[in-house]
Amino acid sequence: MSDYKHPHQDAEFVLNELVGFDDLCAANGFDDINFELASAILTEAGKLGSEVLAPLNVIGDNQGVKLTEQGVEETAGFKEAYQQFAEGGWSSLIADEEYEGQGLPNVLCTAVNEIWQSANMAFALCPLLTQGAVEAIAHHGSEELKQTYLPKMVSGEWTGTMNLTEPDAGTDLAAIKTRAIPNGDHYLITGQKIFITWGDHQMTDNTIHLVLARLPDAPAGVKGISLFVVPKFLLDAEGNPGVRNDVKCVSVEHKLGIHASPTCVMSYGDKEGAIGYLVGEANKGLAYMFTMMNCARQGVGLQGVAIAERSYQQALDYAKERLQGTNKDGSRFAIIKFPDVRRMLMQMKSATEAMRALAFVGAAEVDRAGRAQDEADQRRHQARLELLTPIVKGWITELSQEITYLGTQVNGGMGFIEETGSAQHYRDARILTIYEGTTGIQALDLVGRKTLLNKGEALAELLAEIEETVVALSKHEGFAEQGAALREALEAGNTARSWLLENAAKDPAAAGAVSVHFMMLFGYLCGGWLMGQSALRAQTLLDAGEGDPEYLKAKLVTAQFFSEHLLPRTKASLETIQKGSASIMALSEDQF
Repeated sequence: MSDYKHPHQDAEFVLNELVGFDDLCAANGFDDINFELASAILTEAGKLGSEVLAPLNVIGDNQGVKLTEQGVEETAGFKEAYQQFAEGGWSSLIADEEYEGQGLPNVLCTAVNEIWQSANMAFALCPLLTQGAVEAIAHHGSEELKQTYLPKMVSGEWTGTMNLTEPDAGTDLAAIKTRAIPNGDHYLITGQKIFITWGDHQMTDNTIHLVLARLPDAPAGVKGISLFVVPKFLLDAEGNPGVRNDVKCVSVEHKLGIHASPTCVMSYGDKEGAIGYLVGEANKGLAYMFTMMNCARQGVGLQGVAIAERSYQQALDYAKERLQGTNKDGSRFAIIKFPDVRRMLMQMKSATEAMRALAFVGAAEVDRAGRAQDEADQRRHQARLELLTPIVKGWITELSQEITYLGTQVNGGMGFIEETGSAQHYRDARILTIYEGTTGIQALDLVGRKTLLNKGEALAELLAEIEETVVALSKHEGFAEQGAALREALEAGNTARSWLLENAAKDPAAAGAVSVHFMMLFGYLCGGWLMGQSALRAQTLLDAGEGDPEYLKAKLVTAQFFSEHLLPRTKASLETIQKGSASIMALSEDQF
């Protein structure tokens, strides 16, 4: 079983060469923050990830969690690891300094979060959900709510959750039934929520739930949903956890993967009603929760990168150690010598690098949109952020399924055996395409709100930017073939955009029928675009005699591999898109 090693070179390359970290900091008011500091932070995070969190990963997978009379009991060792995590200040990196956060750029925090997710994804889900809850309260809560809850959530003393769906609702949040009855300065919450990640545990002395519920006079549908803060323990006069609120975990799901992350069924108001406090205005809860969900969606996309990286490292170690072939002299050699094993490893390595590049570039748009001084710049970066988010979440998590599958395949029969560790990565990755909105929901978001709603303008701007990379590659003698391949993929993107705009207007099923292929096309196109940029930057550094030459030469090869083996998938996606909805919608329900 391989140990986790932080891929600091690639993370730092993407931050420095593709994101332009120092320029981002200078342009957006991140004073005294620079690439040198970012590198030091990543180094320290890598130590905690590899030395503390990674060893607990397989333990958590084997032991899981259990529900006791005292509530959910997390895996042994997790509480101590979490205390070390919080004491190190890792939970406060991105938060506003007003609430004792460190105010670091989102893109740097994204790079750090990859370490936690690779080292121990089940553990890392807890601070990820807390980060989202902090964002929602910070953006939409009253000053009293912010001052009451944010400092201790930011410090990691308390954790946070998001409570959206219910047994009868699923993705259709218009169907939620949880009620909120006004009662003086608070509300009494009654109802049941499902799929609540880290809904209960003993690692901290309070958990702050964000809960969607309906007021008695709320309008029907999603327009009648409000958002409430419901603490596990009510606070006393000094602001410390006091009596237990009327909320508890009534069961824990038995899952395919992420066994150490408790997925709870939460019950509110079994007795007198759980006390909750309204966030913002009534009936605007879903819009407020989207602040948290969009943060989480990029975070889940990053999980796809992280689990792919972990699977690749395990497969690579195995391929170097597993003796299979026999030389003429009778000596044996490792399976990494076989071309097909190298094909799989190259696919894992190249795809993961492209995924990381897209995740970081998307995360940088959060910084640029949030701190833009010019209104036009703010709109432009916000549009790019909104466009990239479903691609980051949807394409990356789908591709992570293929990469973790290849990890088990490289292991051969041992990949099917739990002791190697490969199977855990394969199982853990499976949830990524489901929670925080399934692949289909991300794809519908991309074709609907992010393309059709603005007549494809944001997408056209992205395509124009990709064209600049095509030109740069084509002018460089060493990258002419990559430039030609990216141009073909770009043409597929332009054609897909035009097809969607034209056909969605006359076929009501068209957008939904082609949405996933549309999203995957643009995922591979964005991957090819960023790997093309990576090749150009790597060659520039090599020519200047800067950087690690072995790493940079390898980057040239992974960029070439992506261009040759993964970028052509854009053509297949386009061909499927152009077939439209005919065969998809042809059968009657009884014919299925």
